[in-house]
Amino acid sequence: ATVVVNGRSDASAHAGAEAIRAAGGAAFPVAADVTKRAEVERLMNEAVGRFGRVDIMVNNAGISEFYKRAESITEDDWDSVMSGNLKSVFLGCSAAGRRMKEQGGGTILNVTSIGGLTALPRLLAYCTAKAGIIQITRVLAVEWAQHGIRVNAIAPGWVETDMARGLLEHPVYGAQLMQRTPMNRAARPDEITGAAVYLASEAASFVTGHTLAVDGGWMAG
Repeated sequence: ATVVVNGRSDASAHAGAEAIRAAGGAAFPVAADVTKRAEVERLMNEAVGRFGRVDIMVNNAGISEFYKRAESITEDDWDSVMSGNLKSVFLGCSAAGRRMKEQGGGTILNVTSIGGLTALPRLLAYCTAKAGIIQITRVLAVEWAQHGIRVNAIAPGWVETDMARGLLEHPVYGAQLMQRTPMNRAARPDEITGAAVYLASEAASFVTGHTLAVDGGWMAG
């Protein structure tokens, strides 16, 4: 695939594209804030204008800005997490879905979390937003199946990323999280991409509306 790489800044978008090129792939960077409809539309227009169509849309933007008890969450806290995690997926699906209907099909992959499937204490807003992504995935899968559009989701467990590093490296919370994970470790990012490749490919041509947990056994425990 030729990948259009999005990031909030030119630097992050270009870094992602360069990593793909260094691995032998083809990539084109576009910076855009995916919490704003106008910027998502610009991102999609640039992709379609350059390549003629969009076959796969991965909604992977997400934030987890705080780790606090529910009664301490402010309105601004709530709005920020809902915008970064849930509104961004709605806007991405909407923009991609319209183009895919016009071209006769495509596949959308939304990245949610095990937090959308189970309770993670001190992550109320995050879990609520991630549960919303699962419902967006289900509803759009049903609405758009007749147009040849498949919509699925991946629910990662704890992954070695910048966003999770603070908790994973915490001497108390990090140890608790690993003890709760049957495989007793966090996932490498490449262990999530394998699931993404499957759901985006023809190998999953009869799979839609599904949320695949990639969690080291967390949901089975």
